[in-house]
Amino acid sequence: MLKGIILVLFGACSFGILSTFVKLAYADGYSLSDVSGTQAFFGAVLLWTFYFLQTKVSKKIYPKSTTHWFKLLAAGAFTGLVSMFYYQCVKLVPASLAIILLMQFVWISVLLEFFIYKKKPSNMQVLAIVVILFGTVLASGFIETNADQINIKGIIFGMLAALCYAIFLMLNGKLGNDYPPLKKSALMITGACILIFVVLPPQFLINGALSGSLLKWGIILAVFGTFIPPICFAAGIPKIGLTLSSILSSVELPVAVMMSSLILHEEVNLIRWLGVIIIISAVIIPNLENIKKQNIFNRKNIS
Repeated sequence: MLKGIILVLFGACSFGILSTFVKLAYADGYSLSDVSGTQAFFGAVLLWTFYFLQTKVSKKIYPKSTTHWFKLLAAGAFTGLVSMFYYQCVKLVPASLAIILLMQFVWISVLLEFFIYKKKPSNMQVLAIVVILFGTVLASGFIETNADQINIKGIIFGMLAALCYAIFLMLNGKLGNDYPPLKKSALMITGACILIFVVLPPQFLINGALSGSLLKWGIILAVFGTFIPPICFAAGIPKIGLTLSSILSSVELPVAVMMSSLILHEEVNLIRWLGVIIIISAVIIPNLENIKKQNIFNRKNIS
């Protein structure tokens, strides 16, 4: 149990530091194509390398998968969209605001389930959505910001990233569960890489940018964005369950805000921290009942 908690927390923290590194890469003069392209490219290389090494070492034989590999490539394309939209958002607004916009995937996921699967949200989920929106207003600094200072394009890109992330999570839960975790992640990141390369041609492969600091930023983003999280989540979530995992994953938000404050020196006052706490609470509270039910069920099985 403790090992699973540590793994999920580590994976979420890895996601949380990405926006800060992207800002630093932009400060070095690199473009959206460079940042998102190198992350996907090196991420795919790392995942496939470790998958083949794991296959040779463990020699574990998995049953034949029923899900076609192309479906995982297509689902992974949404990861590519998340990367492009989110990193464009990071370029236009403070990193601390970008992660808050991305966190809106929580209530967007509820709406998607309602419109696609006709799953009506519970009263607790509706309350959580309202609380998240209220927390977002506080955490974004909207109350203290003049209208002419609001970057509408940045907010739109952030919300598009949240939408694509919600779609990706939905597809990720439905597809490829019969694949080895590393292979599933490698296929999805490969799909993301293909989409990014089509939309944003990888000039960094031929213009010599990799001889500079882009190689460093690309590897950092790949390790913390596309390598560590999938491995940690694949190993940790089965040990502690989806409900507790979703709660622990919310640590991504305060980590991102803290990094933007400490490293990028972005202003994060008490009102914005209050908004962050409210958003995290809105993620945790609806899941407390599920955890309680799960504990009761486990006790009954033990007895």
